[in-house]
Parts: sequence; C-alpha cells; structure tokens
Amino acid sequence: MDTKRYYFLFLGLVCNTCLLFSQQAATDQTEVMAWGNLTGIRVEGELMDFETTLVVGGSHSGRERYTYRYERQGDERVSTSTIERVTFAERVTDTAQGRCHVSLQLASDTTLDVHAGLCLHLNAEKYATASIKTTPRKLSVRLKDADGVVRDIQMSFSRPVKLTQSRGNDEICITVPVMTSLVKGATATLDMDVTASGRIDHSDAVVRVDTSHPGRSFLGMGGNFRLQNPATDPAVIDYCLRNIRVAYGRVEMPWRQWHPDEDATPLNMKPDELPQHVRQSMEMAQRLAAQGMPVIVSCWFPPMWAIDKTSPRRGRWQGVAAHRLDPAKQQRIVSSLTDYLVYLKEHYGVEAALFSFNESDLGIDVLHSPEEHAAFIKDMGREMRRRGLATKMLLGDTSDATPTRFVVPALNDPAAHPFIGAVSFHSWRGCDDATLRVWADAAAQLGVPLLVGEGSTDAAAWRYPQIFRESTFALYEINLYVRMLNVCQPQSILHWQLTADYSLLWGGGVFGTSGELTPTQRFWNIRQLASTPEGSFALPVSSSKATLTCAAFGNLAKGEYCVHMVNNGAACNALIQGLPEHFRSAKVLVTNAEDGMKETSLTPSDGKLSLPLPPVSFVTLILKK
Repeated sequence: MDTKRYYFLFLGLVCNTCLLFSQQAATDQTEVMAWGNLTGIRVEGELMDFETTLVVGGSHSGRERYTYRYERQGDERVSTSTIERVTFAERVTDTAQGRCHVSLQLASDTTLDVHAGLCLHLNAEKYATASIKTTPRKLSVRLKDADGVVRDIQMSFSRPVKLTQSRGNDEICITVPVMTSLVKGATATLDMDVTASGRIDHSDAVVRVDTSHPGRSFLGMGGNFRLQNPATDPAVIDYCLRNIRVAYGRVEMPWRQWHPDEDATPLNMKPDELPQHVRQSMEMAQRLAAQGMPVIVSCWFPPMWAIDKTSPRRGRWQGVAAHRLDPAKQQRIVSSLTDYLVYLKEHYGVEAALFSFNESDLGIDVLHSPEEHAAFIKDMGREMRRRGLATKMLLGDTSDATPTRFVVPALNDPAAHPFIGAVSFHSWRGCDDATLRVWADAAAQLGVPLLVGEGSTDAAAWRYPQIFRESTFALYEINLYVRMLNVCQPQSILHWQLTADYSLLWGGGVFGTSGELTPTQRFWNIRQLASTPEGSFALPVSSSKATLTCAAFGNLAKGEYCVHMVNNGAACNALIQGLPEHFRSAKVLVTNAEDGMKETSLTPSDGKLSLPLPPVSFVTLILKK
C-alpha cells in the first residue's frame, strides 16, 4: 500500500463544477469546525475568510462550549450540537469552486422569546469599508480596493429570512434567524448556498534566516504516552516509535492505584505484585528511557485519602473533579509521590527528569492555586532531593497557554527556583504570540528549558474523532506547532498523544475502525517536524507573507540546517535568504491532503535557494554542508 497517498484530491471537473470525492480537498474547500462553525472557503488554497456560528439568543457555538458530534458522510460534513436546549443538525457540502451548500435543521426543546439560527461574523477592521447588502433571500458582502475586488461573499437562502446587522469594535455580526422565537417541540429548516471569491495571492514569499544568532536548543518532537486503551494502544505506540524520531516522553503516574490505602507501604511490593496499570505505566517509562529520551512523570488522579473532603473551594470543570489535597497530609502526600519515583528508579532503572500534577490550574484532577503550586514545588522538591533523586519539578504544566499568572508566585520565590527543572504549558485552544513570549521569558528568567507538555489544538476532539482525518484540522495543528517553535523556542513539543488516544493513525480498531493501521496527514506532519536535525538550535526567521508560518533550526557544528514552512494560502515560491550558499545535499519534504512527506531534491540557481510551495501545505527544507 502506498501510505504516502492516503487521500485522493478530486476526480473530475464537469461543467465548471468541482465534484469533491476526496476525504478533503486541498485547494477548494469549506473549512468546517467540529462544532459547526464555518471559518471560510478556500479557492486555489487562498482562504476567503469569514466565520459563522450557530446561535440561540446570545449563546454561540464554539470550541468546548457545548457537546458536539462530527462525522463525514460521503461528501457531507455533518455537525450535530445542542445549544440552550435547541438541537442543530448542520450539513455542509462543497458543490463547486468557492461554493458550498449548507443545510440547517433545528429542533427546540424549550419555549423562549429568543431567535435561533446562524450568525455571520466579519473582522470589523478588515471589512470596515465593505459593501454589505441584504434582501430576505440574499446576503452580499463585497470588499474592494484600488486594484479591484478583494473579497466577495454571497449567501442565498431557500426561504425569506429577516436579517439583522450589528457592528462592534472587533466584528460585524449579521444574524440569520431560522426560528424567530422558540416553542417547545417546534422544528425548522433553512438551506443556503455560500459562495466566496476574491484575490488570489501567488506572490513570492521571502524567508530570511539569521544563522548568526542561534537561540534555544531543540531536542526534537516528543510525545505523551498515557495508557488508556489496552486493546489499541500497543500497536499505535509501536508504529509511532518505529517511524518517528521521538526525543522526549511523558507518562502517567497512576497515584490512585499505586497508593490507594494510606496505611499501605507500596515500596515493599515486588514488580509482579503491582496493580496492572501501575506496572504498565512504569514499563512505558522504561521503554522510553531505554531509547535515550528524558521522561516526564505526571499525575492525574489522587487517592481518596489525599483529598481534602471538607474544602469549600473544591470545584468542577466540564465534569472533571478538581480535587484539592488535604493540607494536613502534605508531608504524607509528597512522601507517597516520591516513593513512586524511587521505586521507578530502583526497579525499572528510570530516573524521571521532571514531575508535575497535570493541569493543576484547572484541576485535572488535582487543583492548586498559584500560591499552592509554588508551595508544592518546594515541598516536593525538598523531599525528592532528600531521597537522592535528581528529578525536578515542572513549573506550570497548565491547561493551555493563557493562565500565565499561575506561575508568578513561584517565579517570584527564589526558594522555589532550585527545584524547578523546566517550564511547561499545554497548547490546547491556541494563543497569541504575546502570550507565547511570556512563557519564553519565564523560562529565561529561571535559566531552564521551556516545554509544551501537551501539544494539539482541540482538547474535546476525542468526542468526535472523525475530525482527526480532516485536512483543516491537520493544517491548524501543524501551523500552531511551527509558530510556537519560532516564537517561544520550546525544547520540545510533546504531542498528545502517540497512543490510540487522539491517534495519528487510523484503522486497527482505533476509534472503532477496521483494517490495518494507516498514517493520517497529522502523522506525516509530526514525522516531518521530527526530521529536524538532531543537536539543533532555533534560528531567528521571518516571512514576508502573513500566510506563511516559519521556524528555522541549525546544527551549526555539523553544518545542518532546516526550515519548516506552513503555507496557509495559495501556491507560491519561497525565496530563502541567510542560509549557507554551498551545501552537499538539499531535500524538500511536502505534506498536505495528497502527499505524506513527499521528497524531492533542490538545486540552487545562481547561489539562491528558491522552492515552490504547494497550496495549503507543510514544506520542510533540509540542507547539509
């Protein structure tokens, strides 16, 4: 089987209608989020950007706001959701270049004097001068400049609707009501055709690399190996470890199974007496360490004896218990946790590089305040030092990048600094560049590495796993990774996960699928990113085009260089400046909806490096002197 061609692009062009038989089209495709939002239509790879949301009164669909289901049924992408007791079934089908058909079905389980339907959102700054025209059956948005039409968005409705428009500082919002008021048991439908066109930018991108100012070291791509699926995890883990250069690992400490009874002494157990999940987690750590990678041990679930059952501050977040630990048992707690790390070292030969509670800013599942986080770092750090461990603490390991205040007390406490081995955040939900720089500054202040302890974009995607096969999902994920590597220079991004959970592979029983394990576009993206030369430092790099995201690396001692580029737009040429002019080998790797790490060679012209960038693709240039 040719695994590098996992997706078909399209089969034919008839009467100017592009019939999309592929799982996803690379250049002409409506971007559909799992929660039903449309984020634009691509024409020749150029994103004609807008956003739609499903709406009930003032409540809008969005990431992790409600419970969604997503699936692909042939050419249709189907999102089902319930917002404020109104169920939406949305079907989106690409019908021609720059055109899609949207079918909405609504069913109300409540009676309220509010509307339910769809909203079109436009960036207020970008569309400030746009012409917006509405009739009961059509919405037209046209943005022009001196050179002609920049964007043209049309919506045609299957029946008359009463459109309303509002303008704020950030966005223009146009509401398309499907139900003008809600009645329990009522249903309604609306079909619409959405067409988008505009200027396609094929201009060259100038990529400038500065080899004279190497930044932080990059060990390589890492992975999480929290074992959750006994039937499917082993094969996926084997495949990933055989085919991806994994440089960093993170495993679970099953504390609840390790020490369920406070009066027990688990250190006295023999390995074959350990609970199965504990033993398998330790063996996973051993396997990763045997491959030469540092290992992070993180804890999710505390035993009941360690939980403060009287705390009025105990909370919940999206159904996950946020357990506060019993402050009266702090010494017993750190002793129990350290026992596990000592046992792992003595019986499995693994000295964990770092330890953390997973996402304790939210309580997944231990909840700390910023001050408690700083205090725990000191208490646990002292205990590990007293017991002869070199293991240090992760500062942060937060649920995403935004809770930067969570690490401030520890940053401001010199007594905590000797016990901090790295700073970590998780990349769920994305973030802006300014926030990424805050994390980089925190690591620089302490003189320790920065890690992305869990990498990906959608923490709820396990509920609708078909989204993992969509090219749009793969593009957003790799674009975030490359941007983080450039802006905050983490030592590693530990992808969530290299197991069957959020799997990079399809088939083999993963998500209930059949057939042999097959790599998805996301797998090729991660493998390609992991091809960064070992021993590299991050290099400053910039692009002349906003649609091209870049990160550069160099092993200056060996004369090896690498430039990763995510082309979020139409096909263009990249002109690479700043790299050595003479090299003995050069290769280009391309991953997109059609190709998985398709390799070609590069020949310079007049000492210049120029390479074509296919639309909506991840492209890597690797040079060796």
